[in-house]
Amino acid sequence: MTGAPLLTARALVKEFRRGRAVDRVDLRVREGERVALLGPNGAGKTTTLLMCLGVIEQDSGSVELFGHPLPARRAAAMARVGFAAGYLPLPDRLRVHEYLRMYADLYGLRYPGRAVREVLEQWRIEHLAQSIGTELSSGQRTLVGLAKAVLHRPGLLVLDEPTAALDPDVALRVRDGLLGLCEREGTALLVTSHDMAEVAKLCERVVFLSAGRVSADGSPAEVAKRFDRADLEGVFLHLAEERDRDRSGDRARDDRDREETLA
Repeated sequence: MTGAPLLTARALVKEFRRGRAVDRVDLRVREGERVALLGPNGAGKTTTLLMCLGVIEQDSGSVELFGHPLPARRAAAMARVGFAAGYLPLPDRLRVHEYLRMYADLYGLRYPGRAVREVLEQWRIEHLAQSIGTELSSGQRTLVGLAKAVLHRPGLLVLDEPTAALDPDVALRVRDGLLGLCEREGTALLVTSHDMAEVAKLCERVVFLSAGRVSADGSPAEVAKRFDRADLEGVFLHLAEERDRDRSGDRARDDRDREETLA
């Protein structure tokens, strides 16, 4: 990739009471790049993502977002970032157009009403403008969340499980909408997902985490070849099996230590 780096994370480390969740992770996303951050549960994806957004602070390492160091200049950096997740709730009693107008005002858009109309058309949800949150299906909520995230035309769109639990037709609509957005606006994507088939269609580069460390970084085909697997799902399953073996080994060692202590 030849675009300038939008997100640069170097040697990120995060410790929790149970141990080291992220262990010297490097991550870079360039202009217009579509990147997936992948790995089985417990690999450190969410913690890494939250550090890259300045939601939690790393114990060591550094993050720069649009040239702004985090967390010191988070407000300036996040003005150019959009975030959406399939699990985020919407206000129950606000109408969709009211919800989007609220964010348009928060973003300080010059023409908020026009921006709301355009984003409703872009995601083909004009018919939902008068609906309140409790009237929306999970798929409709996801589309509204994406509309909110791109209102201000961010340079980087961060998506956490954007198609989780969606019907295939809605997932396809989301994917096509995101690819269209990237083509029109040059928006970069950073995506986490457990849907490997979806990732292979949406992202040109994947970064696999395992036990808090980067296990692979490359195109979907390159990463599958490195692990001698047919596709990304095969890589995911391989890393999940490794995680389970490591956990079984840790439990066995704990049991032996407990027996020796009691002996």
